[in-house]
Amino acid sequence: MKILIKNGIVIDPANKVEGNLDLLISDGKIAKLGKPGSLPANSAEVIDASGKLVVPGLIDMHVHLREPGYEYKETIATGTAAAKAGGFTAVCCMPNTNPVNDSRSVTEFILSQAAHEALARVFPIGAITKGSKGEELAEMGELHESGCKGISDDGKPVMSAAVMRRAMEYSTIFDIAVISHCEDASLASKGVMNEGFVSTELGLRGIPNAAEDVMTARDIELAALTGARLHICHVSTAGSVRMIREAKQRGVRVTAETCPHYFTLTDETVRGYHTMAKMNPPLRTADDVAAIRQGLKDGTLDVIATDHAPHGLDEKSVEFDTAPFGIVGLETSVGLSFKLVQEGILSMADLITRMSTMPARIIKSGGGMLSVGAVADITIIDPDLDWTVNASQFLSKSKNTPFDGWKLKGKAVRTIVEGRV
Repeated sequence: MKILIKNGIVIDPANKVEGNLDLLISDGKIAKLGKPGSLPANSAEVIDASGKLVVPGLIDMHVHLREPGYEYKETIATGTAAAKAGGFTAVCCMPNTNPVNDSRSVTEFILSQAAHEALARVFPIGAITKGSKGEELAEMGELHESGCKGISDDGKPVMSAAVMRRAMEYSTIFDIAVISHCEDASLASKGVMNEGFVSTELGLRGIPNAAEDVMTARDIELAALTGARLHICHVSTAGSVRMIREAKQRGVRVTAETCPHYFTLTDETVRGYHTMAKMNPPLRTADDVAAIRQGLKDGTLDVIATDHAPHGLDEKSVEFDTAPFGIVGLETSVGLSFKLVQEGILSMADLITRMSTMPARIIKSGGGMLSVGAVADITIIDPDLDWTVNASQFLSKSKNTPFDGWKLKGKAVRTIVEGRV
């Protein structure tokens, strides 16, 4: 099967390509790129991408697909349907399932389900410790061999510095990323939102910035000690941004991600006890948001991920203290992230780098580029499309978003996985 994408604005940061080009797909791979009108259609299906961006398939390296164990929240089928609707050709699924993905059998189950049901590529992330209990290392070699693209106890911090050190040391054998949920559980305690003026006024127990910062500092030093590839999840504080920037300057092998809610919302969103604004790490202050934006601008933060965390409406429709942490994000990420371009914080190429090129490099997926011969994972985005978020129309099984009703500009209009539209 052949597809000819005509008249699009091709942006491929990996190959430093940006301009009006036609792109031909043949047998699931990129066959040719050429000047507009230079590639004959012949028998190809033609997609007119005039005024639209043609970019390497977006990759979300932090998603909770919930299967196995929590299929009432999300499944591999519904989660990847949401991914394709949002423009993502691939997602990395975190291991906090039931059972935890800490073994070959669970990884193989996820990959088997994905082979039959997924509408986007699924890259499993294995657990750092057995059961994500933070006590005994999982079989890292087995996880790597079975297809895991990194290791993480995401959702739970590895509190023992000794265990985390050993995990990093072993990870260097396979050169896989150790993906860290930076949180000191003793400082976070039973907090439910950012510690500060708003939490005091609302009478809610707070989580201080230090809960994230001290673990960021610890894991950076462990990465410096071991030479491991450290990737820090969902950065939310100015302190973490500063420490990651300094670590990169001294050569530590650290990368980091943040999420649209951390550069868009503040803890003021919690007012009214809105459980859709409850997430971990929590929404922080305007100063933290400014630091996150600067970190994205100067390259301190390498990746924009969603931390897509589906929960049932009944679970969120309770008192703020007892509601679970997390929001869905796959279907709003592009529109929210485009605000960074519209406000001059990132160039379009910078945004695609953080949503495709860098995630591919960190997990070594082989994607994130539009090279001739590469697998045809491509996202077509209309940067001028005005649309309104309607959570009831999400393809995700869960609808827990604080952005319902928001008016956004910029949306994925075609998602192509292995040459399939």
